Amino acid sequence: MLTISRLAAHAGVTVRAVRHYHRIGLLPEPERDRSGYRTYDAAAVVRLIRIRTLADAGVPLARVQELLDAGPEEFARSVQEIDKALRTEIRRLQDTRSRLARLAAGEHLALPQSVVDYLDRLRGLGVDERYIEMERDAWIMIAAQVPHWIDSVIAKKHDELDDPDMVRLYGLLSGALDWPPDDPRINEVADIMERLLVRAVRAGEVGADDGIDDHFVDLLDSTMVESSPHGARLLEILEERGWKGWTRIEQVPAERLDAEQPPS
Repeated sequence: MLTISRLAAHAGVTVRAVRHYHRIGLLPEPERDRSGYRTYDAAAVVRLIRIRTLADAGVPLARVQELLDAGPEEFARSVQEIDKALRTEIRRLQDTRSRLARLAAGEHLALPQSVVDYLDRLRGLGVDERYIEMERDAWIMIAAQVPHWIDSVIAKKHDELDDPDMVRLYGLLSGALDWPPDDPRINEVADIMERLLVRAVRAGEVGADDGIDDHFVDLLDSTMVESSPHGARLLEILEERGWKGWTRIEQVPAERLDAEQPPS
């Protein structure tokens, strides 16, 4: 007859594990001998080895009893079910690892890959990292608000970067972070923006339903004004020309749609 420590040693488990299996009913507790000790026989060793083998194979302890008592066909069916569940869990963990790896890059936090690629393209154009961080934060909010639209919006932004005016605009906005408050180049920024707005109006891209509620539009607009040293002045210039709105254009000056080059 074996003591609990010898039983554990023969089965390759710890005494603590044996006691746990007793508590959950996987391994019956033997009667105590006259000295007050529990003693185990060879059958207990065999059962404990089977329990350990199933547990080491990934079988949840809640299903070990079921497999110990199962016939060959039921055993095979249960193993297949457990294997299916484990494969599902493995895929979930692999997806979690992939997401963690992307998060290590920083910008993947709360941003889809399409936006990350767009920000990388801006870096390739030489846009100041401080400006990219401002745009990144705006995209984080937009992606959370309209996740089902974000990829199509970014695809449109990629197309816009083929326009020399848009590339020039990014260059100016990037440099504007270091401009003095009265820098006259803000007028060139307004000129470019108006040309882009005129093209957007003609293409029917202004006034369409963007899926963003009014409060969120106000948040994006205020964020732009607060984060950019020239944001408020740029809005003033555009409003002087008859435009109203930033994230969403609310007023279009019809008399300026035919102007090829807005005055500075």
